[in-house]
Amino acid sequence: MKVNFAHLRDKNTEGGWIDYVVFDAHADSNTNADNGLLLHKLTKQARANGLKVDQSALAYRHEGKVVYFGVEALVKYLVKVGLPGWTHTLDLSEPDAAE
Repeated sequence: MKVNFAHLRDKNTEGGWIDYVVFDAHADSNTNADNGLLLHKLTKQARANGLKVDQSALAYRHEGKVVYFGVEALVKYLVKVGLPGWTHTLDLSEPDAAE
């Protein structure tokens, strides 16, 4: 499964920097539990590919609106600034039996 995502860096409220990722994805069931598992897996894979990730979120369309799921502070920020443009593609590997 290929997933588009944005890997961005912005100033945080304390004046430092935050590296964050927004994935163009959601779980097929769209439950909070499954979205949480998917976000964890995508974030883990992005980090394994060498990206610095402080916070992450999913972004997807539902009933014509963009919905965000993830770290609360990042979700609030994304609601304010809008959906970023995709900068990368991640090839999500099949789930491991150990996960």
